[in-house]
Amino acid sequence: MNKTSIVFAHGLWADGSCFGKLIPTLQAEGHEVMASQHGLNSLASDVAAVRFCLGRVTSPAILVGHSYGGTLITHAGTDPRVAGLVYIAALAPDADETSQSQLAKFPNSDVFSHIEISDGRVWLKPDGLACFVGDLAEAEQKLVYATQGAPVADLLTQKVEGTAWKTKPSWYIVATQDRTVQPDLQRFAASRMKANMTEVASSHVPMLSKPDLVLDVIRKAASAVQKS
Repeated sequence: MNKTSIVFAHGLWADGSCFGKLIPTLQAEGHEVMASQHGLNSLASDVAAVRFCLGRVTSPAILVGHSYGGTLITHAGTDPRVAGLVYIAALAPDADETSQSQLAKFPNSDVFSHIEISDGRVWLKPDGLACFVGDLAEAEQKLVYATQGAPVADLLTQKVEGTAWKTKPSWYIVATQDRTVQPDLQRFAASRMKANMTEVASSHVPMLSKPDLVLDVIRKAASAVQKS
């Protein structure tokens, strides 16, 4: 039996390379893998980018979303080719929510004091790295900063239909030391979707700081949907 395919969806101030510690291992284990590259120009175009990647791998597939990427897999995951969802410190809006309205239900996180709007895009400032990737080595933090994708200023208030976690099995990795998406928001989202929840002592980027744990959760999700 062919192994489940895996499609990654990155968040803000990132690109597909943020999954670079996961992809080679999953490929070596026999999974087809794609990492969607989003322009962060509109929610609709970012969701479409995830769906385009679904068309490049064999079904069934697992969608893995980090941060804002959780919003993307929530919408793109209604596609019949998707068998399950893995959220990493991620947003997961309900049908009546946007990314921003879900964030607003919890106290503002530290990172939002370290952003700058320029040329209509929202940029992470260097002094915000501690709030975003504070448990990485300094050189790796600088790489994250240099490769950041800056979203349009209204991206988190945009809306697209579809709430895949209501019908697809879900897994959720809560980053307990997260200063970008509140850990309490993460726990709430995981509980609401009845996800298989795993907590890890990490910053907002456990796929970079705790890749072995993230790989283990993805493997469990892939194995579960392949057997179902």
